Amino acid sequence: MKLLLDTCVLYPTVMREMLLGAARLGHFVPLWSTRILGEWERAAVKLGPEGSAQACAEIVLIRANWPQAELAPALGLESRLWLPDVADIHVLASAISGSADAVVTMNNKDFPHNILAEEGLKRLGPDELLHSLWLKDSAGLQQLGQHVLVEAIRLSGKDWQIRPLLKKARLPRLAKALAA
Repeated sequence: MKLLLDTCVLYPTVMREMLLGAARLGHFVPLWSTRILGEWERAAVKLGPEGSAQACAEIVLIRANWPQAELAPALGLESRLWLPDVADIHVLASAISGSADAVVTMNNKDFPHNILAEEGLKRLGPDELLHSLWLKDSAGLQQLGQHVLVEAIRLSGKDWQIRPLLKKARLPRLAKALAA
């Protein structure tokens, strides 16, 4: 299964680490575009120079770890597409160009199911996706969650528990499943 990851699911660190960890486990092939990565980098500028530098470094790493994931929309494709927010058309075009099965986004209102269905795509929320993967591979997702938890503790210096960490990352169903 190929999934186009929107900026809003790549930029939050914990969410990105859970999604890409699930991809490393073989649950799906991740896709994104140069423009999506650029949006992530620009959004991180709000955190100051360190945020921008960190985003740049993380983008270099995911490009190195996923060299086939970055794609460009086919020329002219965007001009025939419509979404409620024209700024998101490039995401849809990239998903179509990459033969994705779905777009993973938290931006439900700007990616209506019916419009995506016309292009043979689904819209998945990150929590919905990760919870469904947990139902298929609870051991793998549990181990991944523990790895992400250890990294969050190491990087933040805070004594996180898995459920609050994942809830803060807007993954409440997965948080409940992994905390059980």
